Amino acid sequence: MRIGVLGAAGIVPSALVKPARGNAEVEVAAIAARDPQRAAEFATKHGIPKVHATYEDLLADPSVDAVYNPTPNGLHGRWTLAALKAGKHVLCEKPFTANADEAAAVARAAAESGLVAMEAFHYRYHPFTLRMEEILASGELGSVLHVETAVSFPLPRFSDIRYSLPLAGGATMDAGCYAVHLARVLAASTPQVVSASAKLHSPGIDRAMTAALQFPTGATGRMHCSLWSSDVLRISARVTCSRGELRAINPVAPQLWHRLSVRGPGGRRVERFPHRPSYDYQLDAFANAVLRDGPVSTPPEDAVETMTVIDGIYRAAGLEPRIPTP
Repeated sequence: MRIGVLGAAGIVPSALVKPARGNAEVEVAAIAARDPQRAAEFATKHGIPKVHATYEDLLADPSVDAVYNPTPNGLHGRWTLAALKAGKHVLCEKPFTANADEAAAVARAAAESGLVAMEAFHYRYHPFTLRMEEILASGELGSVLHVETAVSFPLPRFSDIRYSLPLAGGATMDAGCYAVHLARVLAASTPQVVSASAKLHSPGIDRAMTAALQFPTGATGRMHCSLWSSDVLRISARVTCSRGELRAINPVAPQLWHRLSVRGPGGRRVERFPHRPSYDYQLDAFANAVLRDGPVSTPPEDAVETMTVIDGIYRAAGLEPRIPTP
């Protein structure tokens, strides 16, 4: 599978270039960026053989089978749609689109194309996440009563695009999309938003967000995220069940450090997992889906559910859902 990259974003080396070196079925074959010089320098540094002058030229390249889309949030939908129209499979960075309506439009296009369109929630493919799902589904801890997820880290560089409203930024779009998605995974359902409260960096742009959730099973939930707040660094999950509790430290990037503790009828235990990067597992899954029609755990339909919750959080906090960048 030959992948072309739309943009020389900072995440590309860890999310794609390094994982591809360990996957014999994948080649990062081409790149294009808004600044052709930057694309050329990036290609030289990372051994990418072909540089295209524009995104359109890359999409028209018949030797490219799939596209990795790490463009700003507000452009995700536009370029995923363009890639699908050009006959390319797509691995699109999270959040999948600017809002739920755009996600639904991309989901329709992906279904009509028959191509793979996968949202890059890399943690979803790591054994850590799969094991949490397995434990909760097994009944060992009984029924899920309450789910709390938190993804907070400091981003004091306020010129960063993640603080840009025109580019569909905000803490809930960046850190918060992980917290929302993880809550959905752990509760095995999609919640309604009960209430939400934001701390703003600038008009319309949240630097922190807290939301109360209600799942259709009757379980309750709480999501918290921040890019700049007193909650400097917290990446965790806690699931309270009728017969015990599951706690996870750093489920989003377990290759760095992690801890999964389970307290149930049989006592308390701690489980640990391989430090292989979650991006590696994600690329393996994407290649398997493209080459062998393998399963995708983060398809467009799943993204529609996540974006619906994110839109609901913004509305409950008195803010507008994000809109695609013109």
